Amino acid sequence: MIVVHHLENSRSQRILWMLEELGLPYTVKRYERNKETMLAPPELRQVHPLGKSPVIEDDGQVVAETGAIVEYLVEKADGRLGPPAHREAALRYRFWLHYAEGSLMPPLLVKLILTRIPLLGRKIAGRIQPMIDRHLDYVESELARRPWFAGDEMTAADIMMSFPLEAARSRGGLDDSRPATIAWLNKVHARPAYQAALAKGGPYAYA
Repeated sequence: MIVVHHLENSRSQRILWMLEELGLPYTVKRYERNKETMLAPPELRQVHPLGKSPVIEDDGQVVAETGAIVEYLVEKADGRLGPPAHREAALRYRFWLHYAEGSLMPPLLVKLILTRIPLLGRKIAGRIQPMIDRHLDYVESELARRPWFAGDEMTAADIMMSFPLEAARSRGGLDDSRPATIAWLNKVHARPAYQAALAKGGPYAYA
């Protein structure tokens, strides 16, 4: 059975959701952040040298990094939630799968760090918002064209995009001025598999 090393309020919530969508059996080992630093506890380094979450264990294999875990699970599930058959949709799938962490998440993380620095940090953080807005406008334009990121069906690309857009709604300026993106988030949160993942993972600040 798959073991998910799950850190509260983190990217690992996506892995729980994906496992629920795929119907794969798993157990959760939950970790709490340090209340002062908000960092992962040192116990995670016993699972993987980087001490980050998510990490999964499956039949003796340890897999880290969200995107790598997602691709591992698609393969394990015989391609379910993987790239669509149509080439154009498959290209969109690959783009969004990597865009989530490669392009959208970095400026959100920079803004979060800067806002925790008194005075000067918050001033600089204001300069990051136009960059975030450019990304959010792009996401909005794409979701206005189709119900899911790759096309007509939900895929792992949507799972990857969930955390940065939840973070953007919490601290990155995503609001009702981008209705297609908000509708997508609401649709995601209403899915039974998503709700089941919340029940198993414990409190999650972004749902």
